[in-house]
Formats: sequence, structure tokens, C-alpha cells
Amino acid sequence: MFSFKKKEKIEKPKSNHDILDVAAPVQGELIDLSNVADQVFSQKMMGEGFAVVPSSENIVAPVSGQAVTVFPTGHAIGIRTENGVDVLVHIGLDTVNLQGKGFDVLIKEGDHVSIGQPIVNFDQRVLEENGMDATTMVVFTEGFKRKIKVTPKQVKAGDVLIRA
Repeated sequence: MFSFKKKEKIEKPKSNHDILDVAAPVQGELIDLSNVADQVFSQKMMGEGFAVVPSSENIVAPVSGQAVTVFPTGHAIGIRTENGVDVLVHIGLDTVNLQGKGFDVLIKEGDHVSIGQPIVNFDQRVLEENGMDATTMVVFTEGFKRKIKVTPKQVKAGDVLIRA
């Protein structure tokens, strides 16, 4: 009779494509998504995530990947990571109603972006004059199933907050 050795299960090391780093999109106060003053975000209807109350007007890519959606109004950007996680960066509440006023988009659809790369600048004064909240959300709309628990703290744009 022949006997076969059991194959050892060899774990391959994680490649960079298997690791997801997620950074703060803007300098300010990190808050739990449930504290955002909009039910679509606070009740996580679009997905899990976190938010930052900005103290700066410069938005950076929270993940590396391809810009798959760049809203013409500049208020939101969708990025797909190499491992298939879709991330929405949404600047402010109801800011779509500004129709692009106060937003300067620095990238275009199809561009590859790197974590920490500037993607949008916005004018806080324009938002304030229109009675809008500048809270910026990072929402995982597809491919990320972990729960996120946030401890409020001050963050800088590009600070890695999650490593998954």
C-alpha cells in the first residue's frame, strides 16, 4: 500500500494587497459615525465608517486605490482599494446642494490615489455661510465587514486609524 504524507498547510505571508490601512481624511476631531447629524450616516445605512469634524480645509485620500467616482460637485469621492474595498469620502452634510461652490477637486475619475494624497480642498467659510456642517465621513460601502469603534480624539490628515 502506498501512503501519502499529509500536505502541511503553509500560510503565505500577507502581501500589501491583503492589508488595508485607512487614514484620517482631514485634520480635526475623530468622532463615531453614530454621532453624525444625518441619519443616513449615523444609522450606517450606507455602511460602517467614521467621521472627522475638520479643523482644516484639505482632504486627503484615506486609502490607496482608484478614484472610481468623483462627484462633479466635489463633495464626495469614491475610492476602490486593490483588494476590492469601496470607500466613500463625503465632505459635509447636504453639501451636494452647493453644486460645487467652495470645492476644488484635485483628482479625476480613474486616477490612482495614495493614502495621504490631497484629493479635495474646500472653503469652510462657504459651508458656514450656507449653514452647512463640514463633518467629513469615511464610509465603507462595499467589501469591509468589521465593526468600527471610535474613541474621539484629535487627528491629522493622513494619520492611519485602522489597519485591517
